[in-house]
Amino acid sequence: MKKRSLWICATVALGFATALAGCGKTNYFAGRALPPSGLTNRVLIAIQNPSAFSRGTLAFVDAYYDIRDGFNGKPSNFSISGYSAALPITIQNMPEETLGAVYGSGDGSLDVIDYSKESTTGGTTGLNGLSSSIFVTRNQAYIFAADQGAHVLTVIDHVSGGSYPLSLPGVYRVSVNPGGSMAIAFVQNSNYAYYPRKLSAAQTTAFSGGPSTWPQAAVDCEPQNIPGWCLFQAQSPDHIDATGNYYGAPLVFDRPVKAVFSSDGGTAYVLNCGPECGGAKASVTPLPVAPMIYLIGQQSGTLPTNSTLTTSTIATPGGASNALVDISTLYVLGQQPQTVLGQTLFAGELTVVNLSTNKAGNPIAVSDGAPGALTRMLLADDNTLWIAMTKCTNGVRAATGLPDGCLTMFNTSSNTVTTILPYIGDATGIASVTGFHKVYSAQGGQVYINSTVDGTTIDNQYVTVTGTAYDVAYMDGLSDGNNTVY
Repeated sequence: MKKRSLWICATVALGFATALAGCGKTNYFAGRALPPSGLTNRVLIAIQNPSAFSRGTLAFVDAYYDIRDGFNGKPSNFSISGYSAALPITIQNMPEETLGAVYGSGDGSLDVIDYSKESTTGGTTGLNGLSSSIFVTRNQAYIFAADQGAHVLTVIDHVSGGSYPLSLPGVYRVSVNPGGSMAIAFVQNSNYAYYPRKLSAAQTTAFSGGPSTWPQAAVDCEPQNIPGWCLFQAQSPDHIDATGNYYGAPLVFDRPVKAVFSSDGGTAYVLNCGPECGGAKASVTPLPVAPMIYLIGQQSGTLPTNSTLTTSTIATPGGASNALVDISTLYVLGQQPQTVLGQTLFAGELTVVNLSTNKAGNPIAVSDGAPGALTRMLLADDNTLWIAMTKCTNGVRAATGLPDGCLTMFNTSSNTVTTILPYIGDATGIASVTGFHKVYSAQGGQVYINSTVDGTTIDNQYVTVTGTAYDVAYMDGLSDGNNTVY
């Protein structure tokens, strides 16, 4: 009876949407076009190995009624047409642009999904093998991909045309600011950071003589005989040689792994992973974005000196491998090493940083993980922050017999933690269905729903999928802020 009533409600909603279209109204919010399904609250699900004949598919469900198919089973499911990539692993959600970018780890594909048409616009060409980290700017003008196997940071420039593989041995992470004007890359087990820059015609000519003609901080310019882009090491203006000539000193971090950006876009907060990644101390270092802007002629100012870098760095003893900015607050997630039963294990910690004062609070225990564990963070209704963790059974809690799930709800008003139990597998994706007080998650390869009011489980029997659900995204979020930080 319950499913029948849901079908009836869904049919009424679809009929209402059709009626709107028939009356000439073909949009439902902020000018967004009514999609073919007629659904206006959709959660996209990246599914791996849905059948013996496919290694990947993209399905979506009606997140208002929490159902995966239409009235009377017609259609039998909702899916993105034209998608056939292998092992989709991440969804970069851009609801304001009615787009999503899905990366397939099985074939190194990046497909852009048109939310208004519920179909793929095709895969991206020019990538160099598999990417350990990849982002497309919201206007789709540029793509930045870290290929650790090929040791290159690839820039795909859809404005000028061309693909530029910039050599950087060990590169494994890249972060891109929301405005699509700055990118910063990180090398595994390194204490340095790098940024790409597009070259003007005059610079292309000046740098065409090979490495001897490049600026001192350039580590690669491609193609070398007529470069269009260069990759620079982040350097400070504080070093003078014996003859009085400036040659810049590399900025020194502590195992930096990624950057997140201030609400006004002017600051990049570099996460120094510290002990979790084999370094000394975990912390967050603010960097000005303006000197690293890659768009031609739009840079301004200089990077700080190493001494300024040291004094401005904010210690986060709980670790710093992921973070999320909420206006004047930075939520920093990490793993703190502890000696337990004669071995070093890691405990999940969340540090709340006040960006108005650059002061960090005491670490708060959340779900455990392990070095290199995949983590996701997302803000949701009812003043909640959600954390999805993998390898949560490898940490301190599991070793000491304490219950630990891989999904955590943190109340940002009361600073209280609710660990979602029981353990049902790695949490690899989360999506906030804003306004409906619930989140969707991918845990243990299946789709689950939880209330943002108290974390309780909501019936998920009509949204489960065949195959391995790996990531989820709310296609109809109010803004691009409704996007997991990964």
